[in-house]
Amino acid sequence: MSSTLGALQQRKERLDEELKQVEKQVYDLETSYLNDSSQHGNVLKGFEGFLSQTKNTTLKKARNFKPEDRMFSLSSTTSAVNDEIAQDKGEEKMVTTQSGRKAGGGGG
Repeated sequence: MSSTLGALQQRKERLDEELKQVEKQVYDLETSYLNDSSQHGNVLKGFEGFLSQTKNTTLKKARNFKPEDRMFSLSSTTSAVNDEIAQDKGEEKMVTTQSGRKAGGGGG
């Protein structure tokens, strides 16, 4: 029984690491997309200003985006972006228990 438990724990650790890697990849691709599309609009913010842009506005520096703009990263409850937003707002980190319920993390 303990060998089965050990194997399951190792598998969970591998899956947790794989999830972190996938979330980082999503974060990096999302950052690239938000930076590249900030001048002309994107699927998250819309393209209203695209046709009315002048040459001067296209030469301006790319606009910054907020962590709240990261729709894809925010779709994962384990993403580091959720922690970043919670810290910005001064909220406690939310932790999901084994039963799937949310519990306040930190020093409660």
